Amino acid sequence: MNQIIENKYKLDQAKFLEKVHVFAPATVANMICGYDILGFAVDYPGDEVIMKKTKKLGIEILTITGDEEKLPLDAMKNTVSHSAWKLFCDLGLQDFFGLSIELHKKMPIGSGLGSSAASTVAGLFALNELLGKPLSKNDLLPYCMEGERLACGAAHADNVAPSLFGGITLIPSYEPLLVRSLPVPENLYVTLIYSKVEVPTKDARKLIKDKVQLSKAIKQWGNIASLVAALYENDYEEIGRSMQDDIIEPNRSLLIPYFNEMKSISLENKALTFGISGSGPTVMALSKSKLDAENIAQKLNDFLTIKEIEHLSFVSKINQQGPYIKH
Repeated sequence: MNQIIENKYKLDQAKFLEKVHVFAPATVANMICGYDILGFAVDYPGDEVIMKKTKKLGIEILTITGDEEKLPLDAMKNTVSHSAWKLFCDLGLQDFFGLSIELHKKMPIGSGLGSSAASTVAGLFALNELLGKPLSKNDLLPYCMEGERLACGAAHADNVAPSLFGGITLIPSYEPLLVRSLPVPENLYVTLIYSKVEVPTKDARKLIKDKVQLSKAIKQWGNIASLVAALYENDYEEIGRSMQDDIIEPNRSLLIPYFNEMKSISLENKALTFGISGSGPTVMALSKSKLDAENIAQKLNDFLTIKEIEHLSFVSKINQQGPYIKH
């Protein structure tokens, strides 16, 4: 293999690693009012990937844990390897060595936490690290979006962008593809509650109407603009007021047990806002302190336990780093 592989990116074999262990964060897509254009990353949960160079050509998934045997080991059908292999081939490396992958799922599948996106981002970030980081995150993003196309039929970026870049991201345009990082208020915390009812993204998207009343669209545009301004101004109350949705939430919330009751409990316990994470069934509440976020989590845990709804809860700050190497 040549010391320098000639292609768009200068690959230096001396910088290649034999093995990397990567964490990529879960995400909250849409941020209630910003369907398909807004999202943020969380510190936990997320996915972990161990990727190694192999003498055997091709790409192989050795093992998957935490998926309840729901995900395919076929590398061309799994988002963790599908996009990584496409990039690997685009770089012209497929005849020089191969790749092996271990995927450790640390979040539920079909949960509304960007499960497929975290796997895709982890796989691509791991490959880029393995190759000495020749690509920027902007270069990686289109490949990440192809993983979402495989997972749910649409190459949207509201999960993969925040997982890849960290923080809060806005996608103002898909053609051309533009991603903007928005300010993250220092004391912003999120409470995540996952009820163990699977809501595949493809099914959730079927509930969305093609046509929207102009009055509702105007209100939604105002909410998005106000939210962006509030993030820049660290205005927590305006963040909460802006994150409202009269277009998507009324239909999707029907798939989530006790959604309205959980919303009331959260708002009664100092939540700034409450809504659906991604396509659900995970719900999210934002707070301006860790104490409030943990209290909301406890109240919702107590409520769902009484209702005999199996669930998981997480409290996190906004992850501003994105994926990283685990040592």
